[in-house]
Amino acid sequence: MFKLILASSSPQRAKLLKQAGFDFEVIFPGIEEEPSGVTKYLSPSEYVMAQAIAKAAEVASRVKEGIILGADTIVTCQGEIIGKPFSSAEASRMLHQLQGTTHEVITGLALFEAKSRHRLTDYVVTEVTMKSLTEEQITDYVSTGEPLGKAGGLDVAGRGAVFIEKVTGCFYNLLGLPVARLADMLAKAKRLSRNRGDRNQVS
Repeated sequence: MFKLILASSSPQRAKLLKQAGFDFEVIFPGIEEEPSGVTKYLSPSEYVMAQAIAKAAEVASRVKEGIILGADTIVTCQGEIIGKPFSSAEASRMLHQLQGTTHEVITGLALFEAKSRHRLTDYVVTEVTMKSLTEEQITDYVSTGEPLGKAGGLDVAGRGAVFIEKVTGCFYNLLGLPVARLADMLAKAKRLSRNRGDRNQVS
């Protein structure tokens, strides 16, 4: 049977897969998280899909079999792609930009079949309304270090949850992996594999 491989270094994505009952292994993709200069040429959905595909394809090139899952999550506000902060200054800037707004969280998903190189792709959009924050709230939150490496500088599974007023759409998308959509994609991958006459099946 085919095995599922998560092409991600995200502990949260691995946790969600395990929580949902998937049997999988993890292989970190060897690509840049956010290559510079790319975002201005792509729409937010195109960008997040390109990132998910790149992660899955890179890992697929290093394994002989399996279904490789690539995923990438971004935040967009007024059409601008907001990535992940890697410094306190970046986190503060992002939180100032997002506070008091309704913005979108987009996760791209890509499934690669290592042997055939067939792939399935999709993306999920969730709207998030964030409270207006004071300078003190932002400073205190950034000082915890929690925003670093999180899309938009906000961890809704941690202390950042108190800043969220409303969520429209898939909540798990905010955590980096819309598991319901992923389950649908894996089911479709199984059907396509059977239709191609492949005796192996996705597990």
